[in-house]
Amino acid sequence: MGRLEDKVAIITGGAKGMGEATARLMAREGAKVVIADVDDARGQALAAEIGDSAEYAHLDVSNESEWQAVVNGAVAKHGRVDALVNNAGILYMAGVADIELDRLNQVLQVNLVGTILGVKTVAPAMTAAGRGSIINISSVDGLRGVNGLSSYVASKWAVRGVTKAQSLELGPHKVRVNSVHPGGVNTELGNPMGETGASLDAHYGAVPLQRIGRPEEVAAVSAFLASDEASYITGAEIAVDGGWSSGVYYAGLPGDPA
Repeated sequence: MGRLEDKVAIITGGAKGMGEATARLMAREGAKVVIADVDDARGQALAAEIGDSAEYAHLDVSNESEWQAVVNGAVAKHGRVDALVNNAGILYMAGVADIELDRLNQVLQVNLVGTILGVKTVAPAMTAAGRGSIINISSVDGLRGVNGLSSYVASKWAVRGVTKAQSLELGPHKVRVNSVHPGGVNTELGNPMGETGASLDAHYGAVPLQRIGRPEEVAAVSAFLASDEASYITGAEIAVDGGWSSGVYYAGLPGDPA
């Protein structure tokens, strides 16, 4: 029996990347997964490939009525929602002086507002059931600053903060809320040029584990947090970044791998 046997999970941005890996793993662990995305073709194909344990639902995470339809559909079909993985996210690179307001708002709508709407919508069903696990996917960039990514960093720091607030509000109802902070991950977003092997890992020489992460490694942490094994974990921020957030190497000092 899997660690998520008979649980019902909604995964946003579930059609590809970390969301896809999470959907596949949770289904293998026994969950019924709702793959929620705006990429209908990929989402439907993934659900068909996974089989009876998966279904696809169109969801623009910035649209509250679409959120309500997805959650209502899951509850109507399965009776409850046990886990929500707020994984959907977009990236926007621009120097501070070049930030375009519409692009900034788009990042905040997807990365932050989408996360808040997801928790707002699923919380009543979880509190009524007296249990639930919400996993908000932030970023290593929600633990530090990065030049050229002010919009993205703002959204991911905010996700980290609202996770703390949500854990306080929902904790008395036995609903746990945690944030996961991936570093560089080999997805279309994290590796847009499709590099492979040593040339790809070479970009991560400053990371203690000396390589890019795999989407399955982030999925494993989300699956753990959704499981009963994490029953006393809430309000936590878990870095899945190969040690990136620990610091940087100083050339010539002991431990420098160069």
